[in-house]
Amino acid sequence: MKKYILILLMALPAALQAQHKAKIYDLLIGTYTTGKSEGIYVYRFNTQTGKATYLNKVTGVNNPSYITVSCNRKFVYSVNEVGTARTGSVSSLSFEPKTGALTFLNKQPSIGAGPCYILADKANKNVFVANYAGGSLSVLPIKADGTLGEPSQTIQDEGTSVDTARQKGPHVHTAALSPDEHFLFYTDLGTDKLNICQYDPSATKPLSPATTPYITVKPGNGPRHIAISPDKKYLYLIQEMGTAINVYHFDNGTLKEILNEVQTVNITADGFTGKGSGADIHISPDGRFLYSSNRGDANDIQVYAINKLNGKLTFVERTSSLGKTPRNFNIDPSGNFLLVANQNSDDIYIFRINKATGKLTYTGEKLEIGNPSCLKFAAIN
Repeated sequence: MKKYILILLMALPAALQAQHKAKIYDLLIGTYTTGKSEGIYVYRFNTQTGKATYLNKVTGVNNPSYITVSCNRKFVYSVNEVGTARTGSVSSLSFEPKTGALTFLNKQPSIGAGPCYILADKANKNVFVANYAGGSLSVLPIKADGTLGEPSQTIQDEGTSVDTARQKGPHVHTAALSPDEHFLFYTDLGTDKLNICQYDPSATKPLSPATTPYITVKPGNGPRHIAISPDKKYLYLIQEMGTAINVYHFDNGTLKEILNEVQTVNITADGFTGKGSGADIHISPDGRFLYSSNRGDANDIQVYAINKLNGKLTFVERTSSLGKTPRNFNIDPSGNFLLVANQNSDDIYIFRINKATGKLTYTGEKLEIGNPSCLKFAAIN
């Protein structure tokens, strides 16, 4: 029987053989629904060809600007990002990877205005929500049926920094768990801090300050997003306002600056005089290259090689995002493609990654979706 199947596969046209071998994922797209978008979209993504095919969408979810997929791929959790005047909320949805179907389950308050980031732990015990406008981080328990309970803990940050226009108060922007999930990091753009908590999912209040509760960045830099290297040795922090990346040595939840206390890499081009705005940061699955995005007038993706011995970054190239405001991007799990969500030009461009050099080449593939702001992959089997 095995021999017969092999002969049958060999007889297939080359295109069908390639499709058979390719790893297929669902691509889930979070958006702002204030423009052309209607909610969360699901596409089927081929990691060999770089092509995405529409599957489904779910409507009625207000501003699902950031989403996360549960580790068991049965549920999707989304922020409902509303402005500074009132508390935002968080939605839970059931998810069927084989069909891409999403079904709304329930919604809970995020206990803070402007929730902009959400993360679920691997055990499917809790989600963590960064409330940007409210300056707080909330923890919501996940029930057995995938719905969300009322927040079990909210940490309200306090403080200011040097930029009187943007740092009058705290602005929590992201949350990231350490690889062993014993620690949680969250950034505060308003106070120029990277906060560090111990995480105990069995505790009534799961988060408590770590021995080193926070580190500060250069005043006015505004920390935003985080990436941890696959070898678990280094943490990379992109600064929104300072358009820079800080490199830290990672050791059991503590941060030790490398070389001259910290390496800082400016992501803007030499001689650039326009306005920049650091946005997202990701590392290739093989750990060889780091990618970051710059919005404002720059609208580009930066590529850096990672030195495995010390975690330092070396510039490789800078590539246009081909749209406006690359708020979010992601690398498919195979490491073959990088997809860029350009929020203000309503498009997602697909680039092929050269795994030897890290460089990007536009594939000619593009998705037109209103205000895309978050890209997530989920295996279909």
